[in-house]
Amino acid sequence: MKLDLPVVVLRLFLAALFAFLVVMQLFSLPGDFAHQAQEARPEFAHVSWLLLVFTELEALCVQVIIVCAWMLLGMVKKDRIFSPKSLGWVNGIVWSFVVGWVLLVALAGYLTAFIYFTPEIRDPGVPILLFGMVLFGAVLVLLMVILRALLRQATTLQSDMEEVI
Repeated sequence: MKLDLPVVVLRLFLAALFAFLVVMQLFSLPGDFAHQAQEARPEFAHVSWLLLVFTELEALCVQVIIVCAWMLLGMVKKDRIFSPKSLGWVNGIVWSFVVGWVLLVALAGYLTAFIYFTPEIRDPGVPILLFGMVLFGAVLVLLMVILRALLRQATTLQSDMEEVI
């Protein structure tokens, strides 16, 4: 199966996404959250800084996933995807998803408690939205774990076939 064109196109999009995230991390996000902190009531300003740290770390997780995917695409192009070396890059993707999900759970817990104990801003919509995001993240993490297990099985099968031949 010829995958040269899809690999090149995906690499272009991955490079563009990586560059976009760097620009956001360095320029847009700090300015936006600093402005929000200035506009917020003093007792709520810390939430903007917490959201900035969270967003920067989540973007870093996505950047790690992009680098790992880039390396895996190189292995696909060389027809070496079913090798033990590929499992290290897949582990990088899985662990980045896990770290991102744990950060999301921590943020959701903190914001839900903050909203609950702040009578002026009690809004059930935000905790419900955060709960949905945590569920979505859990599905992504578990999906990546299953895909890693499938790659491990395929790699084992490939190496067993090479030994027989």
